[in-house]
Amino acid sequence: MRILVVEDNELIAETLADVLQDQHYVVDIALDGEAGWQQAEAFDYDLILLDLMLPKLDGISLCKRLRSSGYGKPILMLTARDSSADKIVGLDSGADDYVIKPFDVNELAARIRALLRRDSPGRQPILSWGELKLDPSTLAVTYGSQAVNVTSKEYQMLELFLRNRQRIFSQAELLDRLWALEDSPNEEVVRAHIKRLRHKLTNVGVPKDAIQTVHGLGYRLKERS
Repeated sequence: MRILVVEDNELIAETLADVLQDQHYVVDIALDGEAGWQQAEAFDYDLILLDLMLPKLDGISLCKRLRSSGYGKPILMLTARDSSADKIVGLDSGADDYVIKPFDVNELAARIRALLRRDSPGRQPILSWGELKLDPSTLAVTYGSQAVNVTSKEYQMLELFLRNRQRIFSQAELLDRLWALEDSPNEEVVRAHIKRLRHKLTNVGVPKDAIQTVHGLGYRLKERS
């Protein structure tokens, strides 16, 4: 899942990105409201974390613009203002939740998970391919009774394949979906992550061809017979 953090304080933005990346989210950062608007137009974000006080375009105006343009995913507003009137203005502008700075990062992560669950009520909590299971609520990957120790990027890649059975993802698509804008890796990085993920899966008994290479097109999860 991809999250946009719109926050003009670089230290706070980078701290949020680090916390969310540890939770296996892909995170992009915008340092002002106009940049946030441009990125929200260009990419499909599952959730937007939006500071209230932003240069160029304030958080309330950006939230209203997002909602009027048809953005229907969760928006969580961050602000140092804690009056009831400020909260009402933020929620009335279209925000789904409101968090006061300074905030506890664990609570913030829990609120994000709650908003994403609410946004996708019909989604099965555990993704599986035979005995291979990925549990988004605990971030655990297992095969049978064995835990599979994956990195954040490997987790994101496996989750993408499990959520999109039989869909072929090119290397360019994987870069676009799973890497933040500022990372700018090349396709060799994708191949390296695919190789390491396959190695970890086969080490616990997952069939070697679980993640198939479709020559000239990309990668997909093998259809189970």
